[in-house]
Amino acid sequence: MSILERDVTTPDELRDRVRQQEAELERLKEQLRLWEEEFGATPTRDALFSTSSGIEVAPLYTPADRTAGREYTEAIGVPGQYPFTRGPYATMYRTRLWTMRQFSGFATAEETNRRYKYLLEHGTTGLSVAFDFPTLMGYDSDHPRSLGEVGVCGVAISSLADMETLFEGIPLDRVSVSMTINGPAIILFCFYVVAAERQGIGPEQLRGTVQNDILKEYQAQHAWVFPPEPALRCIVDMFEWCTEHAPSYNPISISGYHIREAGATAAQELAFTLRNGFEYVERGIARGLDVDTFVPRLSFFFDVHNDFFEEIAKFRAARRIWARFMREEYGATNPDAWRLRTHAQTAGVSLTAQQPENNIVRVAYQAMAAVLGGTQSLHTNSMDETLALPTEKSVRIALRTQQILAHESGVANTIDPLAGSYYVESLTDRLEAEALELFQRIDDLGGVVRGIETGFFQREIAESARRQQAEVESSQRLVVGVNKFLEGSEEVEIDTLKIDASVEERQRRRIAELREARNDSEVARTLDELDTSCREGTNVVPCILDCARARCTLYEIRHAMEKTFGSYKEPVFF
Repeated sequence: MSILERDVTTPDELRDRVRQQEAELERLKEQLRLWEEEFGATPTRDALFSTSSGIEVAPLYTPADRTAGREYTEAIGVPGQYPFTRGPYATMYRTRLWTMRQFSGFATAEETNRRYKYLLEHGTTGLSVAFDFPTLMGYDSDHPRSLGEVGVCGVAISSLADMETLFEGIPLDRVSVSMTINGPAIILFCFYVVAAERQGIGPEQLRGTVQNDILKEYQAQHAWVFPPEPALRCIVDMFEWCTEHAPSYNPISISGYHIREAGATAAQELAFTLRNGFEYVERGIARGLDVDTFVPRLSFFFDVHNDFFEEIAKFRAARRIWARFMREEYGATNPDAWRLRTHAQTAGVSLTAQQPENNIVRVAYQAMAAVLGGTQSLHTNSMDETLALPTEKSVRIALRTQQILAHESGVANTIDPLAGSYYVESLTDRLEAEALELFQRIDDLGGVVRGIETGFFQREIAESARRQQAEVESSQRLVVGVNKFLEGSEEVEIDTLKIDASVEERQRRRIAELREARNDSEVARTLDELDTSCREGTNVVPCILDCARARCTLYEIRHAMEKTFGSYKEPVFF
């Protein structure tokens, strides 16, 4: 029978069906009572029967565990329709597989460009840029605070010239690019827009995402530049500019990944990420932006950890919560504004230096959970990332993991195949309920910014991290190769990528050459105009674009903005 064909049910038949269901539920409860009497005293193995969020896992799930009063159409529905529990798009992977990304960046723009071309040749369908720590903090490679860190944990980008080199020979109108940058995100975004412009590609042709999620930086990641209020202003400036000029580009990726990596549970990751998302929505509305126009370009980024079913349920609960709040709390009428779209990355914090080949298996299960949860984009970590930046071999294995999952496992053949699972649906409901409780606690504090200022998020995450680490150290929670199934020697014998010490000197020379060749009066003029924009409250994106075209460096632009915005110093909470 076609899924569009349905029996026509009369009112009397419907009442009979309800009575039959109620009688069946009573028989089920009696069957469960007898089962518990017979097997309830059977000893269980010594294990922690709870999810990573501390949710107790029952020995058996049945229809009796369904949340009372929630009809199928209200709680689950069909893919591509409200409440989007089963997926943001109607046909999901039967029409288009998820974007396969590999997070990559190291040393100089030239070296990373070669890695990007290698990844594209081997089947990657989207690029994700990893920046080095000086870039993440808004410092040029020749700044005194960059000493010893240039190109070490990502690629060094200090100017438009670096950004142009990074994507030399890569058509930015055909390759989707995600950039993981937050504090100075607006500056790197402008470098990217002008680099595309130099390729003859207008902003309306760009597809991709800049992370640009400053709230989670104050909560967990700590790569900030400006205080919360001016930082939020810059983010809304990007919403406003992209809505008009780059309508296919995502100006933010609201990130639970770093919250989870800092030690949060799945329930906290879900709640804190979505509540941050609501904060951004409220700021956009306050600016006067149309919720039905700018919200569809907001995207999300979730971690995928080891607890297989909890991770699947987390994605499903996230879509349902977002859809309901967008429609009922924020008045969105455009279904695209209800639709939560997400990138996912396997859990870097779950990788172990001991027996690193085990990480290949961990990543494969995590990737499968992301796909069964309905992600639109996925990055799989490499087995050696706990030791160093990944080698080409380990990156290839990580990419092949996604390709085997997509083309050999069969999980992409049907949509949301675990829907209706008594356990998955119960866990989805439970995570949703825990998220709503956390929303209330945040609202009682006075909102997200107030929660940051008082250290609420930082303390909650730290306490969860402490508990989870204690479970591992006491062997309550087993980690293969770390506290169980050890070998005689845990010495690592694996090739790792080593960054040449000459990278920093090469970057310094490159910046010196740029400063020598550019027009100093244009640099001064554009930086002065940016300073004026910051003080007068106009949208800063056009001014930063002009600064990029004039070859101003990353730190020069940051410094011009800091004159008005100031810099952020975290209060002491512990």
